[in-house]
Amino acid sequence: MNIQFSKMHGLGNDFVVIDAISQSINLSTEQIKWLADRHFGIGCDQLLLVENTQQPDVDFRYRIFNADGGEVEQCGNGARCFARFVRDKGLTIKNKIQVETQRGIIELYIDDKENITVDMGMPDFTPAALPMDLEALNQPEQSKYSLLINQRVVEFGAVSMGNPHIILLVDDVAVADVEILGAALESHAVFPQRVNVGFIQIVDRQTICLRVFERGVGETKACGSGACAAVVVAQQWGLLDSDVQVKLPGGILQIQHKENASVLLTGDAVLVFDGQISL
Repeated sequence: MNIQFSKMHGLGNDFVVIDAISQSINLSTEQIKWLADRHFGIGCDQLLLVENTQQPDVDFRYRIFNADGGEVEQCGNGARCFARFVRDKGLTIKNKIQVETQRGIIELYIDDKENITVDMGMPDFTPAALPMDLEALNQPEQSKYSLLINQRVVEFGAVSMGNPHIILLVDDVAVADVEILGAALESHAVFPQRVNVGFIQIVDRQTICLRVFERGVGETKACGSGACAAVVVAQQWGLLDSDVQVKLPGGILQIQHKENASVLLTGDAVLVFDGQISL
């Protein structure tokens, strides 16, 4: 079976994007893992499928698979690449695109300068939304939790942006223990469906630096939903204003969020190349 695909990235967070409308696609977990493999396949953090939707007044269905083959609910950088892909491939001419995801309906906007904004929806701080096992933590619902891990007490905030995130405040992201601590937290029993782990450094009330260890992937150059999660958690702690620049290893995202409102994520989306691969 030959598959047409596009390789894309948002701030270095890279994707294999496949049009499953114009071609018949039925990928197994092992095939997805192979396509994502950087040595034997194409290589990507996540694979994105563009599908038809059965919902009225919705343009597309958007499915996201991590490099380990597991399907996940949301990806902000991927959503921007999705918008660029469906416009560039002539699947739509709209500037406002309604897309069905596992999390629900999201809206993607492309402005006159070709910037892409994703309405990521409302943050959900309830532990059940991640999910997070409060009984195992032996703590009530609150804005900051603590967990003993690797013989140290770690404090974190928790939020669902359609997918689960915890956020740790650090003095300097450049020396943060992202790989070891991120891996230990990602698969901790407190998070039965695993969790994305963000390490945030506050520069000022409008600027943060961020590194993210993504579940099923490891550290990535950028994470859109992770950037949203970092901002809303830090806002909950009283550390940030409503319009925040997020500096990630792959580049800069802009996050806008006011109380009781959706989170808006703005950034670029880049086509690297188109290709064909045989399974």
